Amino acid sequence: MRKAQVSRKTAETDIEVEIDLDGTGRYDNHTGVGFFDHMLDQLARHSLIDMNVRAKGDLHIDDHHTVEDTGIALGQALAQALGDKRGIRRYGSCLLPMDDALVRAALDLSGRPYLVWNVTLPTPKIGTFDTELVREFFQAFSTHGGVTLHVEALAGLNSHHIAEAAFKAVARSLRDAVETDPRKADAVPSTKGAL
Repeated sequence: MRKAQVSRKTAETDIEVEIDLDGTGRYDNHTGVGFFDHMLDQLARHSLIDMNVRAKGDLHIDDHHTVEDTGIALGQALAQALGDKRGIRRYGSCLLPMDDALVRAALDLSGRPYLVWNVTLPTPKIGTFDTELVREFFQAFSTHGGVTLHVEALAGLNSHHIAEAAFKAVARSLRDAVETDPRKADAVPSTKGAL
């Protein structure tokens, strides 16, 4: 069963995450940050990873700790659910258009975290959401999930569209990477024999 539950409690946040890599993209995400919930819903829906997130954070300060710590918990859950990564395809990529935005994502579930982020969001906020937190989420997710992740915006005028295209592109890439490879379902996809 490729499922995981992660709890993360600090002086700043209290987060519960449940995922199922073999789901259908069902989601129930409540972080107290509306735009972020919308992005998490996209991540679940387009990766086909079932996802439930409950987060309580110090939103009276700002959204930073809630967004970052949710990324940490989701990354940890991904790593836990993948186990030894036997049978996965490992790599995924997507070129995703959304109206004016075009975002490319590529990832490797290598166990070696690294984020390359070539995304410019033209406004500092989307509603009340700080756009710099999009990168903060993916930094935390890639670090704690052991994901090499490249995200690049090739076009875009609207910050909402660019951010949403980034989440969807990463989601589609994850969908491919976590899928079981029917030709090598019993093998770890590495010449080293371990990831």
